Amino acid sequence: MRREILRELDVVNERLAIYLEAESKILEGAQSYTIGSKTLERANLKEVREMIDNLILKKKELELQLKGQGLRKSYRVVIRDL
Repeated sequence: MRREILRELDVVNERLAIYLEAESKILEGAQSYTIGSKTLERANLKEVREMIDNLILKKKELELQLKGQGLRKSYRVVIRDL
């Protein structure tokens, strides 16, 4: 189980690094370019930022799991006899 969490954490860290680099490139002005009368957009800053936030949250969750804490969830069950 620990090995799987570490493997997943490595993947999340790699993806996070890629998305942070993409965000940096977008902020430097590489988000869109124009050729003649056509404007092409390479990436959407909003989507990249959302993915970065999701990856950071996933990374924190995996790190908590490694410490044995994890995110605790509780459910309420209502039993009904119909």
